Amino acid sequence: MALHDTHPIWTTPEMRDAIAAGNPGAIVRLARRAADLTQTQLGTATGYTAASISRMERGKQPMRDMVLLTRIAEVLNIPPQLLGLAPRHTAPPALGGVPRPGTGGTRVAGRDVRDVFGDQGEGEDPVRRRNLLAGIAGTATGTVLGGASAASAGARPTLTGLEDLLLHRGGTPVGEPTRASVTAAVDASRRDFGTCRYDTLARALPSRIALAQALGREHVDGQGQSATAVAELYSIATRLCIKLGEDGLAAVTADRALTAALAGAGALTVAEAHRMVSSSWRRQGHYARATDVAVTAAQHLAADRTTPEPQRLSVQGNLYATAAYTAAKQGDRHTAHTLIAEAEATAKRLGADQSPAGTAFFGPSQVLLHQISISHLLGDAGTAIDHARQVNTVQLPTAERRARYWIDVARSFDQWNKPGNCYRALLAAEEAAPQEVRRGAVKSMTASLMRHDRTLPGVRSFAHRVGALT
Repeated sequence: MALHDTHPIWTTPEMRDAIAAGNPGAIVRLARRAADLTQTQLGTATGYTAASISRMERGKQPMRDMVLLTRIAEVLNIPPQLLGLAPRHTAPPALGGVPRPGTGGTRVAGRDVRDVFGDQGEGEDPVRRRNLLAGIAGTATGTVLGGASAASAGARPTLTGLEDLLLHRGGTPVGEPTRASVTAAVDASRRDFGTCRYDTLARALPSRIALAQALGREHVDGQGQSATAVAELYSIATRLCIKLGEDGLAAVTADRALTAALAGAGALTVAEAHRMVSSSWRRQGHYARATDVAVTAAQHLAADRTTPEPQRLSVQGNLYATAAYTAAKQGDRHTAHTLIAEAEATAKRLGADQSPAGTAFFGPSQVLLHQISISHLLGDAGTAIDHARQVNTVQLPTAERRARYWIDVARSFDQWNKPGNCYRALLAAEEAAPQEVRRGAVKSMTASLMRHDRTLPGVRSFAHRVGALT
């Protein structure tokens, strides 16, 4: 983990001697050990080999590589001047941007969110820009190396258990299939997805789905809850498969979700299952069919009066927003704008961001998130950023939503040819959810940022962390 200024290591006799002697190798060795990192881990985080780190610590390699020294200082939070580097600015001013009313600005990685949206014009002081990026990179790196959730970010979640379940070869329920245990299984799956714990979710879903199925088999009075739970769990599985780029598997899980919902779940669950079917069609390139599925489901739900209005509006609005995104993916500007306007009108009827019982988050913020994506897909990067400035990230309900927001911001800045802003948005996404930044879109953007590695301190290390160099 990165070392704080108050860490005891800085006051030990060994560190004081190393500083007094001007021995950067000894300083790095002591700081690395205090951070509980091996030479291999430090090498991976900085983009160098463990052998290079070892030679440097032992004084066998002259410490004249400013890039290496800068990356080490970032990862371990060593004051740069101790390694013969220029000191960091301790309080870089914000680079501009518009603070959202009533928030005073949102903090990301310990800094104001306006740093991400700051102007990257030709007149900006390049030293100031480099120090700002280095500071954010150092904070994000500390999180990645020190956090428990980040430790598993390097391994891609395996869906073998889910595949076996779909082939009727696996999925053993854990525990007694009761109403309470099934409710707990669904709630846990929602939390795992919302916190981007995709590895945990992938391992747990087969047994949770089997548990929900067992409830319907063993308890006649639990068949309705069983159908609802199985449908919701398969919907979550579909979203997970889409995250991992398993589009073929997503089509199967979406079909299972709809089949379960139609077997006894309520109108809201059926509508949400249709949204997953729509998403799976979109991922396979069938845009017109995907749009039709979502819009038809929204219209059917609008006529339903068996569910409370907040839940109905929430699901209905998400369906229109999903359909708008699909239309934009097809390049149909008119349909995309028409449908997102329908989602916006639905959000106004709802009144505020909500997560009504049993439904997904929806409201004005969700509409804005889709407007960012839609504008980017239609080539309107400036409009996308204008929408992004209006989002209060503190009010987004989960780490997954926050990380997805920052990735969309990064995409828009990448499209706008603003690499510094793009990089800072990616670091903010990593801060929100390390597992989320190992997706294909992030890897692609990061690879293109590598050509700016001289002006984007830490980008090579970031590329290693997200798997862009493997």
